[in-house]
Amino acid sequence: MKRDTEKMYAAMNPWRLFFTVALPGMISMFAMSIYSIIEGIFIGKKLGEGAFAAVNIAMPLVMINFSLADLVGVGASVPISIALGKQDHKTANNVFSCSVIMIFVTSVMMGATMFLAAEPLCRMMGADDALLETSVRYLRTVALCSPLSTIFFAMDNYLRISGYVKTSMAINIGSNIATIGLLSFFLLVVKMDVVGSALATSISMSLCSIVAMIPFIRGKTLLRFTKPTFTKRMLKEIAVCGSPVFLNNVAGRVTSILINISLMTLGARVFGENGGTTAVAVYAVLMYASDLCWPLLYGISDSLSPAIGYNWGAESYDRVKRIVKCAYIGTATIGLVSTAFLFFLPNVVASWFVSAEDVLLLRESTRAIRLFCFAYLFRWFAVTTQGFLSAIEKPILATIMSVATALVFPVIILGALWKLGLDGIWLNFVGVNFLAAVLGIFLLLYIRKEVKRRAVSRAEASLETLGAKDR
Repeated sequence: MKRDTEKMYAAMNPWRLFFTVALPGMISMFAMSIYSIIEGIFIGKKLGEGAFAAVNIAMPLVMINFSLADLVGVGASVPISIALGKQDHKTANNVFSCSVIMIFVTSVMMGATMFLAAEPLCRMMGADDALLETSVRYLRTVALCSPLSTIFFAMDNYLRISGYVKTSMAINIGSNIATIGLLSFFLLVVKMDVVGSALATSISMSLCSIVAMIPFIRGKTLLRFTKPTFTKRMLKEIAVCGSPVFLNNVAGRVTSILINISLMTLGARVFGENGGTTAVAVYAVLMYASDLCWPLLYGISDSLSPAIGYNWGAESYDRVKRIVKCAYIGTATIGLVSTAFLFFLPNVVASWFVSAEDVLLLRESTRAIRLFCFAYLFRWFAVTTQGFLSAIEKPILATIMSVATALVFPVIILGALWKLGLDGIWLNFVGVNFLAAVLGIFLLLYIRKEVKRRAVSRAEASLETLGAKDR
């Protein structure tokens, strides 16, 4: 498996590599998002608007918890891939082993914090008295399972780095089957509320985290557990490489908090008393609708990152460019299809999460989706560019793009479009992704110069080596 995986990254035709790695990666990431979509359908249809809004209030905190695991998981994946490209398996295995320990420790700490401080944290998210109790119970349930559930995404990354792409896909599909089964049991049979929803997703992810570890425990993968050796250099490298994704997630959650607060204000102004709950529920529908599309973009970018990092480490710059070209073509196709799907079928998508009796919520959700969908005309470019920058160990550039996309641009546009009311918030996503695409173009032009310089330097070094051999 070790030689086959490295051969695939180093020699396989880029388009064949794309379909071998990215296609299962897309299915895997979409499967990972299905649990969120199914959860939204169950909550919206079974528990109603209030529960829908309460879960959306708590969700930024849940995602910040996962973002800490991503900080280590993604941050470790980049140096692991580059080390493998340099044939330095000892370093790759040590980074892998240390990262698993770090994720478990940070998840325990974050889970304890969320459980003990759930009430003040939910109030900070914008929960009023009507939503507070439900939000707190949902958050505390997620916190209890944090030590095992949060490592799921990192183990999925490590499986794909080791070439276990189909295994990763199978585990993600299994996770969603388990989630659907548990959701049905807890909400329909036991008649639980949002606690049942939180339990269903947390239990399924925890079980699949354990299953994902089995190939590594058995020593059958490219990456192996070894006696961990923590060094300042390794910790710094993980922190630096993981910071773009981490800051993007945290900044995005800060933006969500600001948007939730804005929605409570604008919703009351537009819909009257309790209108804030309706506006937050519409925003929740948008986020679930987005889960139908963005995982496909991220799945392509994330799945090809190990191959890009491997070839960058091996100094195969022409091959890096060919693989990245495939990634952009693939995500552009998904972006266009996603835009068309959401634009022409907004009522269908909204009806998956909203009961027909909730006429106002259904109408406003449909309108919001039709405005929001144009973000995917640009989002594909931003996602692929950020993934590329992270894969080649350009954390500063990737961080600039992630923070600008997740916080700076949304806040600027939120103020600029405030007079448009709720429509301004739905259009916020379009403006943010347009600006992110423009920024991405400038960053790629900068990187293009460095790639050319590296390629020339390598060619000159090769000529000097050949000359020395001739002498």
